[in-house]
Amino acid sequence: MTSVAVKPVSPPEVAPPQTFRRRRLTPVAKMQRVLGYTLIGLLGLFCLVPFAWVVLSAIDAHAGPNVQLPTLSFENFTRFFTNSGTPLLLMNSLIIGIGATALNLILGLAGGYALARFEFRGRRAFMYGILLIRVIPAPATIVALYLILVNLKLTNTLYGLILVEAVLQLPVTLWLLKGTISAVPIELEEAAWVDGNSRFQAIWRIVLPLVGPGLGAAAMLTFMGVWGDFLTPLVMLQSQELYPLSIGLFRAFSEHNQVDWGLLAASAIVYVAPPAILYIFVRKHLLRSSLGGAVKG
Repeated sequence: MTSVAVKPVSPPEVAPPQTFRRRRLTPVAKMQRVLGYTLIGLLGLFCLVPFAWVVLSAIDAHAGPNVQLPTLSFENFTRFFTNSGTPLLLMNSLIIGIGATALNLILGLAGGYALARFEFRGRRAFMYGILLIRVIPAPATIVALYLILVNLKLTNTLYGLILVEAVLQLPVTLWLLKGTISAVPIELEEAAWVDGNSRFQAIWRIVLPLVGPGLGAAAMLTFMGVWGDFLTPLVMLQSQELYPLSIGLFRAFSEHNQVDWGLLAASAIVYVAPPAILYIFVRKHLLRSSLGGAVKG
């Protein structure tokens, strides 16, 4: 019998850890970095000072036009909600924002589904034409929109303003929902049709749950666009009891010789709160909807 010598297996060689050296910056590169950080810091300070003034003035019972250490008090917010006019301004803003957002989503969902599922001649030109409407400055179209409302007898009404605001925000909603719905496989709807569902039932049971992130993103963008609009309500409304909070802030600052800085700052904080709260709830849907729309164009 012959014996076979087994050679022991040597352990694999482990490569020594690589050390990376940071490249030394040249004096010119160091100067560029310092200048860049300095510029960013100055821009941040330039943006932070007005916001800091608003916050400090809102909690200062003796607020003025200059930045000063506040005497902590919430009297300005109490006066905002107990004043006879300011709660009505906030209520009008909420009615306009929520109403225009709801109408915009209904129209955008119907139009986005049609653009995503139906092929027709001139569809691409139609989509780019819709986007071109968004590029046109608002002052160029505001007179035509006002004349349309005059013919519809909807001037100086919240209904007419809600209709105009919803239509103005519609191009972005159409593009966003078209891309989101295109990412939903048509086979899912076809399976629902085979099971006896109508097209509307398939949309309600299949498409809507899957395009929820897109609807959330569209709702946020629409609400913020309507909430921050100043020119449209200024032109479309003439009655003070219909003014939103944006017009109320403008009138408080421009029509009185003496400005109540504390109440104005508290009104600004309240004005910023609704879109900020909405953004906190739907911010995660923005990236999700954009990635979903990028799957199919």
